[in-house]
Amino acid sequence: MKLLIIQPYISLKGGFERVMLKIAQHYSAPIYALEYNPKTTFPEFKDLDIRIIGKHVPFSGALPYRASQGLRYGYNFYNLIIKEDYDVLNPHISPSEWIRHKNPRVLWYCHTPPREVYDLYAERMRYRSYKEKFLYSAMTKAYKLISHNVVRNIEAIAANSSNTQTRISKYFSRESEVINPGIDYEKFADKGDEKYFFYPSRILSNKRQDYVINAFKRFNRLSKKKYRLVLSGTLSANPEHQAYYKKLVSMSKGLDVTIKTNITDRELSRLYSESTAVLFSAINEDYGYVPLEGMASSKPVISVNEGGPKETISDGETGFLVNSPAEMAEKMLYLAEHKSEAAKMGKNGRKRVMLNYSWDAFFKKFDAELAKAKKGNPEGKTA
Repeated sequence: MKLLIIQPYISLKGGFERVMLKIAQHYSAPIYALEYNPKTTFPEFKDLDIRIIGKHVPFSGALPYRASQGLRYGYNFYNLIIKEDYDVLNPHISPSEWIRHKNPRVLWYCHTPPREVYDLYAERMRYRSYKEKFLYSAMTKAYKLISHNVVRNIEAIAANSSNTQTRISKYFSRESEVINPGIDYEKFADKGDEKYFFYPSRILSNKRQDYVINAFKRFNRLSKKKYRLVLSGTLSANPEHQAYYKKLVSMSKGLDVTIKTNITDRELSRLYSESTAVLFSAINEDYGYVPLEGMASSKPVISVNEGGPKETISDGETGFLVNSPAEMAEKMLYLAEHKSEAAKMGKNGRKRVMLNYSWDAFFKKFDAELAKAKKGNPEGKTA
């Protein structure tokens, strides 16, 4: 199977980068990308065949950062013609699926339809000026029109979760096969309890680190024991992300909160391994690697009761699903005061990950979807 991976950027450390890396390694697949920063993503990408592509789009530099980026991504993938031989093209983050416009035999592994265009559209628009709102509104309408015409011709679509599958059906009227990413659970371990709650995730508003800080404030009022809160995650140069980071720093004043950015994998594993429990608060997360990594580290996970974590966390057995910062604080207090129960939940979580989230199972399903894509055009198959 000659597979080519298509992706806008390789510049961060997150769940989809881990999946893409694993796929590229498994199939010895070259990666076509518009941006690559080896200093800020996983170091294993340096051992892969990464091909930087893309043409400059006139006047795009005059647009706001995100609009300029989106225009350049869309223009390049929509117009790119792959000249080398291949069996299947495998795009990941949108709009890389637009590669289907001029190239057949595509398996789109969809981590999510772009949320700032769909379910997080109103949330993102809150932070933009009137001029930006007008611009982003026009670009969103154009994106939806183009995507509808391109996605209907994609040969096969895989979703990382049932949550993402629902979005694909809602926004594109297409069927998709759920293929949960695996996890290298042997890289995670339990090395004790250093009395801190840990939330690792990218620093941006829809990951909602402010939710966790508010829960921690309430926990401090309820608990007589001294605990810390540790946040970590990749911080990009995006002005909106930088502004949100400054908000988190301001919210943390007077609290025992540490925010670590762009840490190594070794440091990440250590922080998981020595935590009391892992927290998760992203808005309707597509899938969520953090709860799985927390469970792989034999730690109970307290997550918001929405999105992908509802599929991976067994409420009351491997952690808790909560509906407010106040409820999260109560569960934090419970785990701090019931160490044996926390340890039991951690062991249950580790066992759940080992039984249900292997890479062998992932690639067995992925191979089947590649075979579908290789057969050719589905003639606009719908849900």
